[in-house]
Amino acid sequence: MAYAGAMPSAPSSLPSDRLRAWYDAGEWFDFRRQHIFFRRSSHWDQVEKPVLLLIHGFPTAAFDWLPMWAGLAQRFRLIAPDLLGFGFSDKPAGHRYSIMEQADLIEALLAQHHVNHWHTLAHDYGDTVAQELLARQIERGGSNAHGMDSLVLLNGGLFAESHRPRLIQKLLLTRLGPWLARRLNRSRFGRAFSAVFGPDHQPSSSDLDEIWALICHHHGQLRAPELLRYIPERKQYRARWVGALIESPVPIRFINGLLDPISGAHMVARYRELIRNADVVELADLGHYPHWEAPDRVLAACSPWPS
Repeated sequence: MAYAGAMPSAPSSLPSDRLRAWYDAGEWFDFRRQHIFFRRSSHWDQVEKPVLLLIHGFPTAAFDWLPMWAGLAQRFRLIAPDLLGFGFSDKPAGHRYSIMEQADLIEALLAQHHVNHWHTLAHDYGDTVAQELLARQIERGGSNAHGMDSLVLLNGGLFAESHRPRLIQKLLLTRLGPWLARRLNRSRFGRAFSAVFGPDHQPSSSDLDEIWALICHHHGQLRAPELLRYIPERKQYRARWVGALIESPVPIRFINGLLDPISGAHMVARYRELIRNADVVELADLGHYPHWEAPDRVLAACSPWPS
């Protein structure tokens, strides 16, 4: 569906041909007067294939899924938005970003494309959005309601008590946040971002250039303190979001890079404590971005898809 308002202007420059190609293949939809960028796989009209919703993490964008895109598209019709405040989507200043609103955005996008049932693959911040979507599905009637047919989660803060945010994230949540956000740069970002990857699977300089460009689009680095409000939200809504995992009416698989300092082996241990018959795939040498670090191994970990 074409965007109803004025189309966003194309970025004047992007650091790589593959990021430009990703942008050029994208689409837009209107969510509460905001421009939202999303990608669909090219064979969307092959209705015999199920839909797979891809939900990215913080502070990145749907571009994260590029290394797995072709492999996933062999089985699914893919749809992947840049959430509000991320990537190429609008990043309004002074906005009260929330997980609830991001779930509203997902529901609006899927409704626009007449999707009533789908599978979900989520990472990090996207895990929490998926937990909210699952909680709503339970309220509507569980597995018989429209919503997810299965859920695969990658590294993320599923349990607030086990999430270990980085120091910079903690500082950005304080009154120093806006001041610190104005001082973020490519060099500091590169060091902090690389530190959550496995030591043998580090992002390249060009990878970091691409992610930094996505963060800075529409001055998004300045939105970090507002977007990070999801961390206290996880505490506020813990019972709801953890309850959705415990009472899930659909199969869930948790794929985890164990070397992740934010939500690695310690998150797996907590998951096994709380989730009955936990379906977990442990990737011992990977960090917080397993789908970027070793996409073929994550694809293999997804197969067979939980059912």
